[in-house]
Amino acid sequence: MSTTEILEELPRLAREEREKIRQRLEEIELEEMNETPEMLAAIDAGRRSIREGKVVSLEEARRRMDQWTIKLS
Repeated sequence: MSTTEILEELPRLAREEREKIRQRLEEIELEEMNETPEMLAAIDAGRRSIREGKVVSLEEARRRMDQWTIKLS
């Protein structure tokens, strides 16, 4: 199947099928990045948070940035 054929078929798939494809593509990308178990766990936790509506605004993220990073001197 060609790339063009795959792209043409995507709109015909159910939402759940597209989500499976999206997840698999992300898995492939991560495999190519030599991911660690910790990185995968963090990504999974982030996805869960988004699904559960546990998100913050960009402004709030900027306010919290100092807590999430270290300062180099």
